[in-house]
Amino acid sequence: MSFATRFATAIALLGSFVAPLAAQTYPDHPVRITVPFAPGGIADITTRIVADGLSQKLGQNFIVDNMQSPGGITAARAALTGAHDGYTLTLFTNGTAISAALFNNLRYDPIKEFAPVSGLGYFDFAFATAGDGPYKSLGDFLKAARAKPGELNIGTVAIGSTQNLAAELFKSVTGIDARIVPYRATPELIVATIRGDIAVMLDSPASMKGNFADGKLRALALSGAKHSDFMPDTPSASDAGAPGFDVPSWNALFAPAGTPPKVIETLNTALAAVFADPEIRKRLNDVGISPYPTTPAEIGERMKSEITRWADVIAKAGIEKQ
Repeated sequence: MSFATRFATAIALLGSFVAPLAAQTYPDHPVRITVPFAPGGIADITTRIVADGLSQKLGQNFIVDNMQSPGGITAARAALTGAHDGYTLTLFTNGTAISAALFNNLRYDPIKEFAPVSGLGYFDFAFATAGDGPYKSLGDFLKAARAKPGELNIGTVAIGSTQNLAAELFKSVTGIDARIVPYRATPELIVATIRGDIAVMLDSPASMKGNFADGKLRALALSGAKHSDFMPDTPSASDAGAPGFDVPSWNALFAPAGTPPKVIETLNTALAAVFADPEIRKRLNDVGISPYPTTPAEIGERMKSEITRWADVIAKAGIEKQ
């Protein structure tokens, strides 16, 4: 055997030991979590709470990197560009499944190119309007929208987000003709609603909690089919004039495919410990999140089933693929 051949064999053997060793010492430097939404929304809030918990449990900083773009493309692609070693993770949501069903060319495959780690939380969205506005109920808005087709609007964040597609589904279920206006971030959407630029907005109730308390916003309905303990006095949209409308949401942590299984296991075990912490659970509950830890297999199956579900919703609603 030549020297060159022996050298190449030695390098290959060394490489086979590096990945397991790295997995055993994981994490030994900060971990980045790419989030496909701007700061201030429910995805950002949830990820920061979870990142704080992981930092405490694993002894390294978990850093949130907000990278908003339609379909979450920028955040997902950023997670795929580095070494698949667990040091760049990404947040996937119900919106990721919607995007996979909606976009003809998403530029990433959440099933084939990513490995599931764990679910993080469940939550509803809220329909809200200006506190001094004319709509006292969701039924009031629907009545006005039918009386003035094409004149009223519904505000959401990011095209392709769960909120944005939920608004499209809401139009389809109710048969109203209203314009959907996407905003870059939740804070901008709230300001536009308070000043009357937006008739009704759809976003996480946690992001509007303070404005509900001081009367600047009024909650009209929640997006899930069931009543929420977080807002027990607010009806579901289905009960408030949109029968059959049901859009609960969820978020989860994923890693690029090829991440060592030991790293996935370490993260999953740490997340279970994070969610067992009463203080973390309280912080999540206070913003309307029901903690939702899962096995990797469970959240992976949920992603697949949600893509199928939303593809069917989009087709039945006649929503044009992008």
